[in-house]
Formats: sequence, C-alpha cells, structure tokens
Amino acid sequence: MLKKLVTLTVVFFSVVMLQAKETEEQTINHMEIATIMYYDGKYDKALEALQSAKDSHREIAWDKYHNMRGLIFLKNEKYQASISAFKEAILATRKKVYTPPVEEMPQREYLFKLFSNTEKPEQPVAQTPVFDPEKLRKDQIEEIYLYLSQAYYKAEQYLDAVHALDAAGVKGRASASLFTLRAECYWKAGQKGSSIDALSRGSKLFPKDATLLKQKFYYFAELKLYQASIEAAKAYMKKVPANAQEYISLAQMLQSGGESEQAIKVLEEAKLEFPSSAKVHILLGHYYNQKEMPHITADLFEEGSFYDAKYLKEAAEMYRRNGALAHALYLNSMMKDKEEKTKQKVAIYIGKGEFEKIIGLKDALDRYGLLQNDTMRYALAYSYYMVKEYEEAEAQLKKIEDDELFSKATVIRKNIEKCRNNSLECL
Repeated sequence: MLKKLVTLTVVFFSVVMLQAKETEEQTINHMEIATIMYYDGKYDKALEALQSAKDSHREIAWDKYHNMRGLIFLKNEKYQASISAFKEAILATRKKVYTPPVEEMPQREYLFKLFSNTEKPEQPVAQTPVFDPEKLRKDQIEEIYLYLSQAYYKAEQYLDAVHALDAAGVKGRASASLFTLRAECYWKAGQKGSSIDALSRGSKLFPKDATLLKQKFYYFAELKLYQASIEAAKAYMKKVPANAQEYISLAQMLQSGGESEQAIKVLEEAKLEFPSSAKVHILLGHYYNQKEMPHITADLFEEGSFYDAKYLKEAAEMYRRNGALAHALYLNSMMKDKEEKTKQKVAIYIGKGEFEKIIGLKDALDRYGLLQNDTMRYALAYSYYMVKEYEEAEAQLKKIEDDELFSKATVIRKNIEKCRNNSLECL
C-alpha cells in the first residue's frame, strides 16, 4: 500500500511539474513570437502576442515587454504611445533583478569521473567575465534612452529628445550622427547657438567625420554668418570630395554675402571639376552677366545647354541681346518647346528686320494661343504695318487691350492713315 502511495505521489508531482513547465514555455513562446512578428514587420500580430504574454498571469520580462511595445508604436508612428512605453521599460529595468548565468558541466564529464579511475588532464580554464548586474542595467537603460530620443524627435519634442540623448550616456555620444541629431533638435527648437555647439563637440570627438562640418556650413549660411560658413565649407571640402551642388551652394552663399569675386572663383573651380554640370555653367554665366560681361555669359549659357537642353532658350536669348542673331536663331532651332520657340523666334526676326517671316508664323502664333498675349499680337500687327499690309495691321491693332500697347497701336494707326492719304509719307 505504501509503495502504491509513493508511486502515485511521484506521478502526481511529475504531472504538476510538467504542466508548470508547459505554462512557462507558453509564456516564453509568446514573447518570442512577438519578437519574430516585429522583425517580420507584422506589428499588430506582435502586439497581440505581447498581450497574450501579459494575460498568461506568469512572471515575464517586463522590461522587454514594454521595450518591444515602444518599438512597435514607433514603427506605427504612434509616438506618444511609444514614449510612454519606453518610459515604462526604463522603470521596469530599474526594478529588474539580474541573475548570473548558470554554468552547466556536460553530463559525460560526470560519467567519466564516476566510471573511470584515470584522471582526465586538466584543461586551461577560460576567464569568465565578472558578473556585474549594475553594468548590465546601465547598458540596457542607455539603449532604451536612445530609442526614446527617436520617439521624442518624431513627436517634435526636440528638447526632450536632446535630454534623452544625454541620459543615454556613452551610447548617446557613440557616433557623429547622434551629434547631428542633437544639433538638428536644438536648431528646430530655436536654440541656434546650442546647435552649433553640438556640432563643434561632435567634431572634436569624431574629427574624421565630414557630415558635421557640412551641417555647420548650412547652419552658418542660414544665419548669414558668411565668413564662418566659408571656413566650414573649406574644411569640409578638404575632408570629402565635394559634389557640384555643394560648390553651387557655397557660391550662392558667397554671392549673397557680397563676395561676388569669390563666388565666381568657386564656380570656375567647379567648372574644371565638373565640366558636364549645366547648373555650374548657367550660374557662373549669371554672375558674369551681373558684372556686365554679356559675351562670356552667352558662351557659358551655350556650354550649359550642351548638357541640359532646357537652357537653350537662355543661351539663344543672350546671343540675341548681344546682336548675334544668326547664332541665336541656330540655338532657337534646337528648342523642343514649340510655344517658347515661336515666341523667341518672333523676337529674333524683329531684331533682323525680317517681318515677312513673322507674318509667316501667324498660324503657329494662333495655334499655340500666343495671340492672346498682346505683346505677340502687337509684334504681328507691327510686321503687317512694316510690309504695308495696312488692313491686316489694323485688324490686329483693334484687338489689343493692354493700355501701354494700345497707345503705341494708336500711333501706328495714325501713321497708317497718313500713308493712305499720301503714299509718299511711307516711303
């Protein structure tokens, strides 16, 4: 009887232990499932798994539970919920009890000692790291603060984001990008000086990183601190081969600061570095034009149009203004925009005095709706007047509504009347 009782007790105890183990494994699996779902991008499923872990009424790793929720909410752009979850994760981590890892000796080693009289040669013992629960806690909290800084930034709580980065300790200063983030937070919070200071501190810690100098260059330019911006730009260009746009930005900043000669010098250098950059040629042309050097401007515009055809109009226009009408017409002939091409062609023909050709464009002017523009209509009317087709000229002049052009049209109509009364007036 006693033997049966003992047997039943053992069986009952085994069943209870098995059930407890299954319950524990089920809770652990929910947390594992949540992690898998998160990395698969199935955030709703991950939240469901976390809820199941919570509802299991078993002790779970609450720091991991709250941290995972914070990450999921961050991905789902629910930033306030994310902030709350990360704060809960920090509190849970502060309360967490860390236990040292259990070291298990392989079973076959015990068997060897039990059934063998032969001593096994001693193996060199690997140095086991000293278990330091407070260091583990500190590292984990700093990691969560990094996540929290991202959530604050996304929620546009910029100074809170900076405080979270500071609370992240060493991890919050571990890369140059974290200092650019600090600077951006200060900048968006209106603390411009603190923003520049953050970039300077980052540069001291990461002297080889060029992005900090680049960001400083743009900030100085926006603050109109041109000399400081130039120095930052030059320091940046020494570290990293600059692209064409960066040369352009520097030149524009110099021009805005009244340093036109320096701006031209920068663009001339850029033209040598990036000979196929249309924007460099065009901007340099504009700066020379401001110095009343229209022929150099025209050449630069044409060079720019080789690499981007949208600048053909500007190139042709500059040659027209310089009186190089044949070359202007040549460039105009390569334009793809029919409307702009026709408008410019009218201006070139007027310069050449080829009024019959303007009359020949009447259908095109009408087709592209250009006669709705009183300037174009006046040019057509004037062309009719110059070739002595007075009735056509008057028909066009009557449709002009612009006050200034209407006054000019009135003068032409009076001249037409004189010509009709005395043809010698219009020889």
